[in-house]
Amino acid sequence: MKGSVYRKGDKWAYRHDVDPDPLTGKRCQTSKGGFETRRDAEKAQRASITAHEKGRLVKSSRRTVGAFLEEWHAAMKAGMRPTTWVKYGNLVRAYVIPVIGDTALQDLTPVRLNLLYAHLLDTGRVRRRDSQSPGLSPSTVATVHRMMHRALADAVRWDYLPRNVAEDAQAPRVARRPATVWTLAQLRAFVAHVRQDSLYALYLIVVTTGMRRGEVVGLRREDVDLDAGTIVPAIPRVVVDGKTEESETKTESGRRPRALDPLTLAALRDHIVVWQDNRELFGHSNDLLFCWPDGSHIHPDTVTDWFQAHARAAGLPVIRLHDVRHSYATAALKAGVHPKVVSERLGHADVGFTLRTYSHVIPGMDAAAASLVAGLILLAPSPHEQATVHETVHGEDESLLIEDAGPGETPGG
Repeated sequence: MKGSVYRKGDKWAYRHDVDPDPLTGKRCQTSKGGFETRRDAEKAQRASITAHEKGRLVKSSRRTVGAFLEEWHAAMKAGMRPTTWVKYGNLVRAYVIPVIGDTALQDLTPVRLNLLYAHLLDTGRVRRRDSQSPGLSPSTVATVHRMMHRALADAVRWDYLPRNVAEDAQAPRVARRPATVWTLAQLRAFVAHVRQDSLYALYLIVVTTGMRRGEVVGLRREDVDLDAGTIVPAIPRVVVDGKTEESETKTESGRRPRALDPLTLAALRDHIVVWQDNRELFGHSNDLLFCWPDGSHIHPDTVTDWFQAHARAAGLPVIRLHDVRHSYATAALKAGVHPKVVSERLGHADVGFTLRTYSHVIPGMDAAAASLVAGLILLAPSPHEQATVHETVHGEDESLLIEDAGPGETPGG
């Protein structure tokens, strides 16, 4: 596209050609001034030409934030995990549209988003219990920010906006709190308590692998290889708006086989024998390993309720079933299992996430590593090591002395 940069008063401006008028074919130009230097005008001209060439010129529109978010949410259904899609829909309709839904999308600014976040932190709670504050937690508001950032990024891609204003908004700081975990003694006490339960194998898998609730509840017979001693949680079952739906594993590593220890493998083998007997007795065809005897599905929330009832009966702190996963990870890291191995068994996207999530365990591991390595280097060696060191050092010294000794001389003579 042809263009030029020129002085306009005491400032600089640019102009360049754009697509000709589609009806008349006449030449069309766009221009803009007010730049302090020629260089600023040239830079802005290049950006404008690039925008026109890519067809990214945003047309003026009075589309509201509310209308856009409803359109965006409907368009994203096929590309989001069901749980995320439902959660975002709830956030849009409960916290965003009632406050800034009437704002024109192109009038949205970083300041207005910051004011939205401040409002939600102060008085944003829709359903408030007696003991709850009127404001939302920082973690919930931070989730609203992540959702808005993602939605506005799509608005830019759809040519509704020239830029993503959420990039310059300030999300609330969220303090990371260590997860509530059971100690090794408490984990052993729980396993002993549920040993006779019909879902003993399920609880044992969670305790010894750290699998997510949806992954273990969704295990099918074909996901288990008894000969290899492995399981692959291929189709997790998650709760969406109170109903159970099949989902996908959260990460690619979540689909890799997980090795089972002999005790867990034996418990799962026994469970499968009973499961097969029930299939023949009741004539059901449900492939899920953890179901009612007649093949009916067990709701994941019901499994959590049973788990917490067992915890109370065993005299243990009542934690979430997901916190057993944290207990497993903490125990594995403290036992010296390499973080990369722990990360893969947990199905994390990368080991960096594992280390950030369980950073509270690292100081103890660091101290143990410091003592171990220093002990190997500095403490008195064993008699065998002393003999080896003596032979090596003195053997080398003697060879050097022999080479340096003159004719007829002996070392040390």
